Amino acid sequence: MKEKILDVKDLCVNFKTHNGNVQAIRGASFDLYKGETLAIVGESGSGKSVTTKVLMGILAKNGEIASGEALYKGVDLCKLTKKQFVAFRGKEIAMIFQDPMTSLNPTMTIGKQIKEAVLEHTKLKRHDAKLRTLELIELVGITNPEERYRQYPHQLSGGMRQRVVIAIALACEPKILIADEPTTALDVTIQSQILELIKSLQKQIGLSIIFITHDLGVVANMADRVAVMYAGKIIEYGTVEEIFMSPAQPYTWGLLASVPDMANKDIDLYSIPGAPPNLLYPPKGDAFALRSEYALKIDFEEEPPLFKITDTHYAATWLLDERAPKVEMPESLKKRAQAMAKEALAYGSK
Repeated sequence: MKEKILDVKDLCVNFKTHNGNVQAIRGASFDLYKGETLAIVGESGSGKSVTTKVLMGILAKNGEIASGEALYKGVDLCKLTKKQFVAFRGKEIAMIFQDPMTSLNPTMTIGKQIKEAVLEHTKLKRHDAKLRTLELIELVGITNPEERYRQYPHQLSGGMRQRVVIAIALACEPKILIADEPTTALDVTIQSQILELIKSLQKQIGLSIIFITHDLGVVANMADRVAVMYAGKIIEYGTVEEIFMSPAQPYTWGLLASVPDMANKDIDLYSIPGAPPNLLYPPKGDAFALRSEYALKIDFEEEPPLFKITDTHYAATWLLDERAPKVEMPESLKKRAQAMAKEALAYGSK
């Protein structure tokens, strides 16, 4: 049986604004196992990045954890002070952000930036820290480490800079790596190289990864399990095959069907109608009900629980209740979604 390394339970996060409290995370629960990759997917504003910022202790000043817990090795991350997180961050959990240029200091050489991360959390002397830095530069696939050590971020390509960011994240040998849209700012070819690098490093080091993305092709390539997030809640989760081939939540149907079909470019792109709710005033019942043509009367009155489909697949939709009418994913959406899923899963298995 796999070892559970992280357990997030009923996490609630609010942001104080002039207009009131934005309930950004509304009872999100998920777990992470040793050596696996969990992808968290959903539209912008669904709460993906906020959730991971809680795990890193880097919530904005107006953000507060209202309730819930995030257990790592028996420690509740939600209760750590800023000072405690300084010692914890990097050594136990590290993060890669979207744009490497915003993560790197343009006035410092990349060698110095990586070495500072090494010195921060290890007892290595400066000479040994430099040797470790050169090892890390080589580990992330950058050639001529001695030369690169002396260069500045602007002297490197976008792909090289992201490799440097990964080297910094791995400097203290963390157990969990959070990757928040790490390839969005890169072109397709470089994106593929960075994803392969992360997969390779995971096997070498035994990392557990939380991968934040809106790109379902990336999910198929990277993930073991998928958590679908909407309006601050996890509304469906399961193995990558279950989510791609047997989705149960109408929102997940829409996400899969809205991926462009590159083999049939003449087909109009599907778009989920409407927009996510304003979390200043979260709707009663199922937050997706107003956008779903399959919503039942109860969806507007009561929030659905997570129904068990298999031992690994759960979804929050009243359509799974034994009293509900039998509604399946429309054939038109199913064909589009399954074609995309088969192509993505085939790519992911390479």
